[in-house]
Amino acid sequence: MSFDLLVKNATLPDGRTGVDIACSNGRITAVEPGIAAEAARVIDAGGRLVSPPFVDSHFHMDATLSLGLPRMNESGTLLEGIALWGELKPLLTVDAVVERALRYCDLAVSQGLLAIRSHVDVCDDALTGVEALLEVRKKVAPYLDLQLVAFPQDGLYRSQTGERNLLRALDMGVDVVGGIPHFERTMEDGARSVRALCEIAAERGLMVDLHCDESDDPLSRHIETLACETQRLGLQGRVAGSHLTSMHSMDNYYVSKLLPLIAEAQVHAIANPLINITLQGRHDTYPKRRGQTRVPELRAAGINVAFGHDCVMDPWYSMGSGDMLEVASMGMHVAQMMSRDAMRYAFDCVTVHPAKVLGLAGYGVDVGCNADFVVLQAADTIEAIRLRARRLAVVRRGRVIAESDPAITRLELDGRPDHVDAAAYAPGR
Repeated sequence: MSFDLLVKNATLPDGRTGVDIACSNGRITAVEPGIAAEAARVIDAGGRLVSPPFVDSHFHMDATLSLGLPRMNESGTLLEGIALWGELKPLLTVDAVVERALRYCDLAVSQGLLAIRSHVDVCDDALTGVEALLEVRKKVAPYLDLQLVAFPQDGLYRSQTGERNLLRALDMGVDVVGGIPHFERTMEDGARSVRALCEIAAERGLMVDLHCDESDDPLSRHIETLACETQRLGLQGRVAGSHLTSMHSMDNYYVSKLLPLIAEAQVHAIANPLINITLQGRHDTYPKRRGQTRVPELRAAGINVAFGHDCVMDPWYSMGSGDMLEVASMGMHVAQMMSRDAMRYAFDCVTVHPAKVLGLAGYGVDVGCNADFVVLQAADTIEAIRLRARRLAVVRRGRVIAESDPAITRLELDGRPDHVDAAAYAPGR
């Protein structure tokens, strides 16, 4: 038997070592030790980690790489970012959005990030971002899964044409229903928007992903309404609440009531560690709140938690590199998830958990799955986060689409080794 690709001596995220992975016709056909067969290409993983690809469950690709246009966000606040985006929107062109988005997708692929859910602002009557990202989705389909969310950035009701434009975007082929209830004029309007958006999704057979309670206000409780509407309309497993930062300010008794409601409704929770540690707590002096939602508590309640990158070099966040291991690291640190089990869980928050949010079919490193995976310069998932491990090979449907040499530094020190490989510095090596 001959395969298209054979990866030898891999370590898998579940801890199995010495495993070979055989791929044919874009699928994984065998995962077992000692596969003796020919292949068009053989990769020796050398005991390193082979992971399913990284998945970003929350991003804004219509704004990415626009840093400095038309000016910088000097305060670094959410509200200045929103105001700045309002200044930039009239200047957008389809070609410019496409060009920046494609450059970001190149960066994503180089980082082993092969699936992204991007919100796209629909509060622009021209729907420039929607038109652009639909074109990008088509262009990148051979190598990256791009899922689009119709996002009324200025509020479904607060924007005069928000609801109409959201429906137009869905008619054009956008995948997911989005919203921002805490940005409506009143709590009542916010709750009304949640109900309306869930009803639209139920009627059209779509998923829902709302920017929900991205606030330090402990009384911003639209996640409660979202869980209720999910149950009422039978949307279990198809709904995500993004950010949920108000939960870090809620009293513990209310959260003890809220978590079972979210779990019962099977609503996914998406934290965005890089952006929320930056934007939240801006009105605090000291002590200063961290901003991230209650990840360990959500996990303990049996809720599927994913981490998103959210922004890269745009009006809200001037940093970022498309590296989901950086996202995992920040999420792990902010949530004080420092046990070995919790650190492995953080890796899952940028791989298998967001894949579940997006409903990706054929995801994983197992027989029958799509032959999509990443060879990392690390021995296990914890080390991958610790080192922001180099992506040695990125594979899509059994074809290597990106690769790098190992990160090894030469030394010239008397009496010391001639090189340093950071991945060889774990205890016991």
